[in-house]
Amino acid sequence: MQKNAEKQKLTLQTLPSDDVRQIMWRYADRYDLAMLVQSSRGVARGLVARLVAEGARNSHEWNVQKAQLLPAFDESGITAAFLDPEYGGYLEGPKNLALALIAFELSWVDAGAATCSLAGNLGLAPIHECGTPEQRAHYMALATPPPPGEQRRQIRAAFALTEPLPFVGVETGMLSGKVRVAEWVHDQEPLLQVDKRGRFITNMGFADVVTVAVDSGDPRIKGSCMIILEETDPGTFDRGVPTKKLVHQLSSTRDPAFSQRVPASRIIGGYTIKDGMIIPKYSHGEIIEAVFKRTRVTVGLMTAAKLLSAIEPIIMYQRRRFRGGETSGPGSPRYDLGLQQKEDVLHRLVDIWATGEASASLGFAAARLFDELDPLEHRKDQILAERKVEGSRAQLKAMAKVQKDSLEWLQLRSQPAGKGDDARMAELEADPLVQFALNDSVANVYCPACKLWNTGHGANVMREAVSLMGGYGVTEDCPGFLGHKWMDAQLEATYEGPEAVQRRQLSVTMTNELFLAQFQCWIQELRSLASDHPGTGACTLASAMQLWLWTLNHLQTARDADGAKLYQSARQGVTFPLADALCWLLSARCQILDLLELRTKGPSNPSLAEGLESLVSFFSDLAHVQSARAAGEVSRICADLVYGYRRHPAWTGDSCRACYGAEDLDALEGIIPGIAGSARAYGDVTEPGQEHPAKAGPCACFDGTEPFVRLRMKLDGCLTGARLAKDRAAESLTAVMIREALDYPA
Repeated sequence: MQKNAEKQKLTLQTLPSDDVRQIMWRYADRYDLAMLVQSSRGVARGLVARLVAEGARNSHEWNVQKAQLLPAFDESGITAAFLDPEYGGYLEGPKNLALALIAFELSWVDAGAATCSLAGNLGLAPIHECGTPEQRAHYMALATPPPPGEQRRQIRAAFALTEPLPFVGVETGMLSGKVRVAEWVHDQEPLLQVDKRGRFITNMGFADVVTVAVDSGDPRIKGSCMIILEETDPGTFDRGVPTKKLVHQLSSTRDPAFSQRVPASRIIGGYTIKDGMIIPKYSHGEIIEAVFKRTRVTVGLMTAAKLLSAIEPIIMYQRRRFRGGETSGPGSPRYDLGLQQKEDVLHRLVDIWATGEASASLGFAAARLFDELDPLEHRKDQILAERKVEGSRAQLKAMAKVQKDSLEWLQLRSQPAGKGDDARMAELEADPLVQFALNDSVANVYCPACKLWNTGHGANVMREAVSLMGGYGVTEDCPGFLGHKWMDAQLEATYEGPEAVQRRQLSVTMTNELFLAQFQCWIQELRSLASDHPGTGACTLASAMQLWLWTLNHLQTARDADGAKLYQSARQGVTFPLADALCWLLSARCQILDLLELRTKGPSNPSLAEGLESLVSFFSDLAHVQSARAAGEVSRICADLVYGYRRHPAWTGDSCRACYGAEDLDALEGIIPGIAGSARAYGDVTEPGQEHPAKAGPCACFDGTEPFVRLRMKLDGCLTGARLAKDRAAESLTAVMIREALDYPA
């Protein structure tokens, strides 16, 4: 009891430091990433913040003022962070976490600046992921900033996928851009005519290399592909008019038009010729899948940065709201706390902070997962090539066997120590194909979940952040640029596929047997974690995950009142809400795992010795709050889906005859006291002169859903203590020390 009382007295002393974030986001042992964060932060809170404060966002044009960003990115190492060392970069290995950290730091101040940086990487990504060795060597080397004294042309890239048909981003599979054979001399490389109109293309104000998606307009070219265009190629390279955006104005966005002649060697990934037909190695869809599989994560983190960057400005505003009045002098609660005397603003700020932590945890977890997956994917491709497994159908068949091995490994791992086949488990664990399958099944869920939840729900919560600033939140000089960030978040929700695209992908990938097997393991791990670390919300989250899993299994076999199957691609009223519910669970789980990492690794960091206990306590309360919110959302969605497709009972003759009569109940009252009142409250009772009770029909029954009823009742009970955690977190917000001013201008 004494320990519990002491824990309740712990309050947050300071806002989380870099040491805390390095531990939580797993780069404490990466000095190179720590330095990259500092250099990116210097650009963001220096040049970028000055540009925003000076009104650079008020123009749609790319101008000299905004162009200062490009050399700043080059000099700080942001540009080269994307490139491999062999092409002039400086980071070894996969770079998903590195790029995520850059996006996070730039978006802390302005997401348009982050987009300006990331769009250059996106323009090169098709070449990086699918290009031939010659294409990679040529364009990646040109993209590297030249060192001082070297006179060399540096290219800037853009990515042109969408078409004006008539709106941007409606369907990435629909291409009006065409490629045709312009000239094909025997024994010489074909020349291609590329015609493409782009819509909402970022970096077009200055890009001189564009990777464009086009479809075949010639019977001698098979299918779609992506092609590299250069500004100096013969023909028209029209940058187009600036898009009149309300958001992300520090990035250049235009509607370009291209009509150029290029050699067939510009087809990304190369091509073969068979029976007089040019066959690109990759379709534009295959390249998009390889690129967007990773880049959606950084966009999700852009919104997460906004939420966490809003905390300090809101606290400043709340505490200073009443200063200057005659009735509030220094030392008085009104002067020291301001609006923080009221519980409402504190609780709403706790919700914003908890959402920001969960979205950042999910985003960085996804980035780290792709860093693990990338080398495994390359190894998988090598192994299949060595085994001469070619073609998508043959590869799917080969990976089906690997999936069975992966499920076997999960089953062996779940056995008690000494009860399983250790030799077989070690064999499977050493198999790179097994490890690839395990990671890939999770990554295919994490990527769209991060993009969907972080930007969709994050944009809604960002509105809450702006509202907590009162009218100040929508002014140009709002501290932290919160009004700008709220507007920017709306665009991020549509980047790289709107929300429906992410939900569609999730509805397919979340039913993968291998993912669901790991999901079941996560439930057991959370139960175990809850026994060691109560108060984190882990047990609540495990119960919500169990409810979601039961609902998914039920919907996959259930039918609606008309006998139609429920879980199918066309019934997005079923699949999409269930995908939304999963996102809540994944983000809350990642938040708890980050908390556990801080609790475990924090004591070994001397700089965190003072205040670590209060920090862990506060983050535990935030995780508990977020887990309870996730559980509530999941419970609501699942109940709606389980019961919502049943037809409500109607007043038939049999139903009316089954009702209690009021006279019968009154007669039984003397034998069973209270039966009349309870039956009227919960049953179907006819009063004198009535044919049936005055309601829609008999009470709905729960036949076939009894396990769901039990799971939901259990989940409701698991919410015990969540509001106490919110009260403790709110109290900490009144005591945490903050700076006198933000470290970037307003």
